[in-house]
Amino acid sequence: MKISLLHLLACLSLIGCDSKDTANVSSPEVFFSNDSKAASFTDKDRLEKLNAAFPVVDKIFKDQFEKNHFPAVAYGIVADGQLVYSNSFGISNIPLQTPATTKTDFRIASMSKSFTAVAILKLRDEGKLSLQDPVSKFIPEMSNVKYLTQDSRPITIEHLLTMSTGFPEDNPWGDRQLDDTDEELIELIEQGISFSNAPGVTFEYSNLGFGMLGKIVSSASGKPYQQYIAENILIPLGMNDARWEYSDVPEEQLAIGYRWEDEQWKEEPFLHDGAYGAMGGLICSIEDFSKYIQFHLSAWPPRNGEDSPILNRNSLREMHQLQRISGLFPNNKNRNGDLCPIVSGYGYGLGYRRDCNNLVSIRHGGGLPGFGSEWRFFPELGVGIVSLSNLTYGGLGSTNAKALDTLIYLANLKSRTQPVSPILLQRQKEIMELLPSWPSERFNILAENFFLDQSLESWKNASTKIFQEAGKIIAVNDMNPENQLRGYFVVECEHKNIEVYFTLTPEQAPLIQQLDLTIQEKR
Repeated sequence: MKISLLHLLACLSLIGCDSKDTANVSSPEVFFSNDSKAASFTDKDRLEKLNAAFPVVDKIFKDQFEKNHFPAVAYGIVADGQLVYSNSFGISNIPLQTPATTKTDFRIASMSKSFTAVAILKLRDEGKLSLQDPVSKFIPEMSNVKYLTQDSRPITIEHLLTMSTGFPEDNPWGDRQLDDTDEELIELIEQGISFSNAPGVTFEYSNLGFGMLGKIVSSASGKPYQQYIAENILIPLGMNDARWEYSDVPEEQLAIGYRWEDEQWKEEPFLHDGAYGAMGGLICSIEDFSKYIQFHLSAWPPRNGEDSPILNRNSLREMHQLQRISGLFPNNKNRNGDLCPIVSGYGYGLGYRRDCNNLVSIRHGGGLPGFGSEWRFFPELGVGIVSLSNLTYGGLGSTNAKALDTLIYLANLKSRTQPVSPILLQRQKEIMELLPSWPSERFNILAENFFLDQSLESWKNASTKIFQEAGKIIAVNDMNPENQLRGYFVVECEHKNIEVYFTLTPEQAPLIQQLDLTIQEKR
């Protein structure tokens, strides 16, 4: 049995007051504090449980490595702010027979895009640009672009970040533009751009758009894009082996890209760094990229304390939010074969997925002639993975998904637990003083809507019936918070249990605006 909030106006006749009087009775000395405690992990031995599962991860990657003719694969697991495991298989340079290691530098392709997004948001936070700025403010040649329709809005920086420019998907073409010069990029714009959609209508993956973002970073910062990224992201994170130009990487450290053709590996031409580096040009190792994953995971949970000098935590979390939906997968199944639909989309330089259990993962793949890569992480679980290969479009997304899903399952990783706020604890105590007799001196914890939504007489009748059915109270269990101002607890009784769910108002002294009592069978 559940008590719903009915729209009844019985307060006047039953307790001789109006709703304002009820709300304005002197409230206990309590207020909501913004100095809240951050959510944290309470599952014990997280890292030990992960360690026990790493041999399974090795097998997953080894099987993929052998089945799909990878010259080399390297991968790493990040958890709780550190690289907890890494490994590699194969050869990074076939003529030299150089074994791949976790320090081998691979071109990470489109995984570079999120570095561009970090730079844009950093410049935004510094007041050097706005996401709503038209691209033409920084690339004047965009002023003359002819759009698909007359009612099209000029492309903004946010359109570029969220892949909603209206440019056509351009992976095969874009991959071959990596070493174009700035002059060639501008010439392309001046000659005119073909659109597949009007700007701001839908998601469509665009390397050209991120090439333009690189130009905007340069214009807004006054520095070449690559220099800005190195000085403001790579060096502060200690990614000291990361490079943009492959000729700057020591030969023994550089992975050469190959394609599998005619039952043999054939070397792919290595493109130099250029104007499209912002969409896919970064070269780095597992050990370096793991520091970048740690950086992103450090944005969670929201909390007090010193912020990152690279990019504010709230701006990093902004990158991780869904901005454009790209797909819905209603027939997706979980590891047990049960249906678990997924919605996917794009944030700022990062992919987004939310499953049927509301578990969010953030990811991005990368593919170029000679290379394939992917990284992903679960903000609420505090764990991530990255894998790099030197095989043309060597897809590693499904391998990462399987490996990380297996780790989460075997280690039984749990999401962070939200500490119970003082106001929830106090209201829990006061609710138990209110129920089931409803003494009028306790009405001061109830919001002005409370008896307007359900009369006092109705509350008394329904709650009395519930407590009679449940029997004598044995224990009041701990609060289970959903957030700072909402949660539930269970009252254990002689015959049945009662779940008490309540929500507080946004006032300085938060009051109870909703209260639900639900009978539960004892387990």
